[in-house]
Amino acid sequence: MTDVTLYDRDPHYIPRVAAVHDMCGYGKCSLTAAIPILSAAGCDVCPVPTALFSAHTKYKVFTFHDTTDILNDYLNAWQAEDVELDGIYSGFLGSPEQVAIIERLYREYPNALRLVDPVMGDGGSMYTTYTPELCEAMGALALGADVLMPNLTEAAILTKTDYPGHDLDNDAVNRLLEALLGLGAKNVVLKGIDRGDGRIINYVASAATGVEQKIELAHEKLPYMIHGTGDAFASALCGAALAGRGLAESARIAGEFVRHAMANTRNQPHFEDRGLSFELNLGELTALPSKAPSDEGAVSFAD
Repeated sequence: MTDVTLYDRDPHYIPRVAAVHDMCGYGKCSLTAAIPILSAAGCDVCPVPTALFSAHTKYKVFTFHDTTDILNDYLNAWQAEDVELDGIYSGFLGSPEQVAIIERLYREYPNALRLVDPVMGDGGSMYTTYTPELCEAMGALALGADVLMPNLTEAAILTKTDYPGHDLDNDAVNRLLEALLGLGAKNVVLKGIDRGDGRIINYVASAATGVEQKIELAHEKLPYMIHGTGDAFASALCGAALAGRGLAESARIAGEFVRHAMANTRNQPHFEDRGLSFELNLGELTALPSKAPSDEGAVSFAD
């Protein structure tokens, strides 16, 4: 697979991205990650808040407010002001009805990149506020997605297969990628394969070239887990892609950004609960729009 470039970035232009995600008052995830990370990568971020949380759902006590009822008027006001978008990046949704809100954005901005992080769960379980109805509705966003970025739990939900765990061999990876591309996504980034060899592996596959030409990206595995890494990864990938980098290179950049941020996070108080502290690593992204793509850490082709 030749790395595919999704966006031809004019270095003097700041692309505008609708970030359709929840807003979390405490805890490092969702819009509190997407806004600074995309901004660091040179994007103008336009939040579309799908829910308001006092804290993320790993905490035992949190408030949750579904914003579905306000979103059509919210977007009507954008239309009245002739807001233009170069990308639509969706993540956590508050209700099944919000899928129609994203589909409305697709209709009104047909030339915008469709970047879908199907946030639904991790470790084989759905998130607390998710329902089978919401997960079923999320599947519609795969159709026509320029990039679909599931972890293994989300991939299983989308393809209606059993959760496979993290240790997938090459044949199992191919079957899962084929099923995801079969949902209508143009490109898939499958995250989180762990074969116990000290690496976390992500795969990039394109409908245009097929899964046999997938690209394998390996990152050093750190000996601890931190909440919010998926949101930071997806946001960094979107930022790199909108900086004009190839999709596989964008996925590599995002993986290394998250790994470096995880290393710094261990120095912060209550890091196990609060989540990924990425602020000291934003400089890795600010240079993306102004620098030509680099051969450093070049992607590798899987067998």
